[in-house]
Amino acid sequence: MERAPLPLAHLNLTVTDLDRSIAFYRRWFGFDRPTTTYPDGTVFLRNEDRFDLALHAGPVPAAPLRSMHFGFRSHDAEQVRRLRAELTAAGVALTEQHDEPDYVGFKCLDPDGYEIEVYWESG
Repeated sequence: MERAPLPLAHLNLTVTDLDRSIAFYRRWFGFDRPTTTYPDGTVFLRNEDRFDLALHAGPVPAAPLRSMHFGFRSHDAEQVRRLRAELTAAGVALTEQHDEPDYVGFKCLDPDGYEIEVYWESG
């Protein structure tokens, strides 16, 4: 039986300071659509692509593994460069950066140490 692909719809993160994380993801990654708060305190933020980021306050288990990250793909290399410059100017820690003819990208850390990749690649 063939199944239709299911689009990835949300990511859930445990964060130490809910307000700080909401502000970070709204400011830098466009999670600015109306939010929903559930009885357990989980807050769902939505971006213009209708992807939900679920944030739940609690202790972040140890530093998240560097092999685990999530990413945002851009259709514009210059957008990636601009965001990298803005994050750097704001003091957000970058862990990696590349600027090649076919790939422009970087990784940064959110307030709880989750690694986020932002990239553009040709093709």
